[in-house]
Amino acid sequence: MGQPAPRTNSSPWLTIAVLCIGQMMIVLDQNIVNVALPAVQRGIGFSEENLVWVVNAYVIPFGGLLLLAGRLGDLIGRRTVFLTGIALFAAASLLCGFATNEASLIAFRFVQGVGGAIASACILGMVATMFSEPRKQAQAIGAYSFASAGGGAVGPLLGGVLTEYLNWNWIFFINAPIGAVLVLVGLRSIPKERGQGLGKGTDFLGALLVTAGMMLLVYTIVDAEQVGWGSVQTLALGPLAVLLIVGFVVRQAVVAQPLLPLGLFRSRSLTAANIVQFMMIAGMFGLLFFGTLYVQRVLGYSPLEAGLGFVPIAVVIATVSLGFSARLITRFGQRPMLFSGMVLIVASFVMLSFARVDGTYAVDFLPASLVMGLGFGLAAPAMMGLGMGAVSPQEAGIASGLFNTTQQIGGAIGLTVLSAFVTARTDSLTQAGESEAAALLGGYRLAFLLAAGFVLAALVIGAAMLRTSPRPSEHEEPGLTAVAPDPKDVPVL
Repeated sequence: MGQPAPRTNSSPWLTIAVLCIGQMMIVLDQNIVNVALPAVQRGIGFSEENLVWVVNAYVIPFGGLLLLAGRLGDLIGRRTVFLTGIALFAAASLLCGFATNEASLIAFRFVQGVGGAIASACILGMVATMFSEPRKQAQAIGAYSFASAGGGAVGPLLGGVLTEYLNWNWIFFINAPIGAVLVLVGLRSIPKERGQGLGKGTDFLGALLVTAGMMLLVYTIVDAEQVGWGSVQTLALGPLAVLLIVGFVVRQAVVAQPLLPLGLFRSRSLTAANIVQFMMIAGMFGLLFFGTLYVQRVLGYSPLEAGLGFVPIAVVIATVSLGFSARLITRFGQRPMLFSGMVLIVASFVMLSFARVDGTYAVDFLPASLVMGLGFGLAAPAMMGLGMGAVSPQEAGIASGLFNTTQQIGGAIGLTVLSAFVTARTDSLTQAGESEAAALLGGYRLAFLLAAGFVLAALVIGAAMLRTSPRPSEHEEPGLTAVAPDPKDVPVL
């Protein structure tokens, strides 16, 4: 992967901790709000049709700015971009907590999404280049994987606790002190670095095209569920978003200093890892969203109890990502771990498709969630290692932003598609005379099977695109960069 980032007097693991806590805070915020939406609606007096914008106002700038923020990290320094993003995110969170009406909360959530995108875009790039030793690289990426997945699993629990025992404002207030500490510690612990300079890639038109295109695409996707896929808005804005993104790609092919060097995609590993992540995250959102709905609306759990129900999956992901993934990747290689993890994820969704109306958490949800945690804990670090291992340190920021963008778009598209099928199936069963719980469960079962199909497709694509490497010799330090890459697999920059 190249030379590690410059060191400071602080332990590099302190830097990893700061980066991963920042990532977890941002991921938590994306999930913690969902549980508190009813309380937010009561507290501020949100109308039913505008309540969704508490979520969308964050998601749209977050998904739209990741590529630009990642590239800025390469140009002006990832440390500067990360700390700026954390500071903006924390300040906007504080303002969200003090919001007293719809307009102010939506506006502050937009700013919070901007800060989240700026901060998170560079995190994976810094984590992946912190160490040159393969096992430490794998451990660092495992910690990042846990921060991303564990934050998503813990979000509903923390949201339920804060909302039930304090009030909805604290889902935002909690970010302010954490962000302040991260900035103070990060200033001393994160290595200083010189970016390539804005003159090396200040493609302002390209930045405008990709940011506008991505924001419009995310907006079209997240609002399609409200206005309909066949609405004039969706049919007009969707093609416009695609046109802007195509224009960005065309410009990158001809401009002297591209924002996103297209040569990156000549790396089969980077391209395949992003495609696999897109499909896998599209399916994984099915567990977080429809699993929560099943536990609450069918099994009858409260929001707090439902949040507690996701603790085991977070524990399993933490145990595997932090305790075993690096050693397993070092011993067996990234591809076997990626494929093994995805097989387990598919099995988990199939298990969930057998959930019962009169079921129990211990039988119908817990075993599948534990298998899911094991699968994701194995697959995510291997997937990220395969993708980032093919990128030079100078391009780590844009590659990190690309990974985050793929994740956001995959999640948004996956959830929207699954929701459409769930709604259609539930309505069909209701019209056929099924009870409300049975109709809901029928929709959720279909979502779990479709999610399994997404991950199975990712497995097939990964097997076809990711080359198999020979196992490292016993005298060679194996791991993320143990085997020299095929010359055809190295990006032309």
